[in-house]
Amino acid sequence: MPSVLAVHLSPSHTFSKTPVAEIDLVEGIGVRGDAHAGATVKHRSRVAADPSQPNLRQVHLIHHELFEELTLAGYDVAPGQLGENVTTAGIDLLGLPVGTRLRLGEDAVVAVTGLRNPCQQINDFRSGLLKQVLRKGPDGEVVRLTGVMGTVARGGTVRPGDAIVVDLPPEPHHPLTRV
Repeated sequence: MPSVLAVHLSPSHTFSKTPVAEIDLVEGIGVRGDAHAGATVKHRSRVAADPSQPNLRQVHLIHHELFEELTLAGYDVAPGQLGENVTTAGIDLLGLPVGTRLRLGEDAVVAVTGLRNPCQQINDFRSGLLKQVLRKGPDGEVVRLTGVMGTVARGGTVRPGDAIVVDLPPEPHHPLTRV
C-alpha cells in the first residue's frame, strides 16, 4: 500500500529540507512554514522571470525508491536532502498523469501538476548526481527522476506512516511534463 515515509520543510531557500514529525498542508498555499509556500511562485528563478505566476510547485514529492537506486549507483542521499516535502513509498509517482489527486493521511489532498526539473544545484549537493537523476530515454527524450510537484487541493496534516490513496483524473490521461 502506498504510504508517506517521511516529511520535511525548510523556512529558508535551502537545497535540502529538515525532517519533521508532521507537516501542515494549507489549501492553495503549500506546506505551512516552508519557503516555497504561496499562491504565486516562490522558486527564485521563476520569481525573477515573473513573480505573478501561479505556484504549481507548492508541494514536492519524491519516491523513496529513487534513493535506493542512487545508493546502488554510489550516492548516499537521504530523504529530504533533495528538497522534497514528502518522501513516498510504494507508488510510481513519475507514472502518474497530470491532475492525479493524492490523498495523504486523513484529510490532505495534493493535485499533481508535473515533474520537478532537476538543476545544477543537485551537482552542487553531490558531484555527478545530476547525471543520475536527469537522463536520456530510449527515444532521446529527457527523463526527469526527481519526483513530482503539486498544489494543495485540500489542507490537512501529513505524517510518516500515513496512507496515500491515488485518484486518477478522467481520461484521456496526459503524461507529466516539467513545471
